[in-house]
Amino acid sequence: MDRSIQTQACAPLVDTLGRQITYLRLSVTDRCDLRCTYCMKARPRFLPKADILTHEELTQLCDAFIRRGVSKIRITGGEPLVRRDIMQLVDNLSCRLGMSSLQEICLTTNATQLPRYADKLVRAGVRRINVSLDTLDERTFARLTRRGDLATTLRGIDAADRAGLKIKINAVALKGDNEHHLPDLIAWAHGRGFDISLIEIMPMGEVDAKRTDQFLSLSTVRERLGEHYTLVETAERTGGPSRYVRLAETGGRVGFITPMSENFCGDCNRVRLTCTGQLYMCLGGAGKVDLRQALREGGREAVDAQLDEAMAFKPEAHAFDLSARPGTAISRSMAHTGG
Repeated sequence: MDRSIQTQACAPLVDTLGRQITYLRLSVTDRCDLRCTYCMKARPRFLPKADILTHEELTQLCDAFIRRGVSKIRITGGEPLVRRDIMQLVDNLSCRLGMSSLQEICLTTNATQLPRYADKLVRAGVRRINVSLDTLDERTFARLTRRGDLATTLRGIDAADRAGLKIKINAVALKGDNEHHLPDLIAWAHGRGFDISLIEIMPMGEVDAKRTDQFLSLSTVRERLGEHYTLVETAERTGGPSRYVRLAETGGRVGFITPMSENFCGDCNRVRLTCTGQLYMCLGGAGKVDLRQALREGGREAVDAQLDEAMAFKPEAHAFDLSARPGTAISRSMAHTGG
């Protein structure tokens, strides 16, 4: 465990539009034990391990963000829990909680490894996780994940629930695949006491299907949900891009994440750091700075300079557009960028 905490506050990270960056989405690996059809090819080519930041480097870069006012770090992948030294990083960050600007460490996962890690995550101070789950139909789940077993994922969710982790379900809405399963998935989530967010497909990376064939507008999903439930508008937020409604019949929340049909960037406070140290100011933008090179060649001062430079070209809004460029609009994959 790294107890050499060097997080003395410096000037906050503020972009040219006056938005302060307080939320870092940190990818720790591009590898995953599933092969979801909307995320990657059936035979993906993963990055060489030599290209991936060490947990010491990840900790150093997190410290740089914490010094600049980041209060929330979400660990992502790929599947972050397939990384062997993942708990070393989580434990390192745990030492920063309450001793710096860092107030929360959370995680996005497919749940397959949670029976092994749920209790360890709780002991390290993680309180909330997002679990990717697109259907409760076993055959559809197996087809969408290519190698997944629904029972394994559900066991992971059960383990996290027993450990006391607050769980939110994330489901990608897929035309012709799971669209008719979503009401049942929502009812199940609310029956377990979980929030659920629905997400529109984004044109990122190379997959074996056409994005235009996969895309399902959440405005359509919302209309269909209105046939089954009473949707009550709410201004509740959880720090991410979800816009929530409550279902009167269940009392639970449903979030809508609409990168394609409705822009939500006005108050964006997020940046993304890939497992190779590339900092992207926007999921849908190409602008980046290389923090790995800065760290290895120039240390803390070079990293801070790159962070300042990055703020100058954080865009006002993302620019996903299936109609303009059918197929892949952004070459980097979600697994590489961080889900």
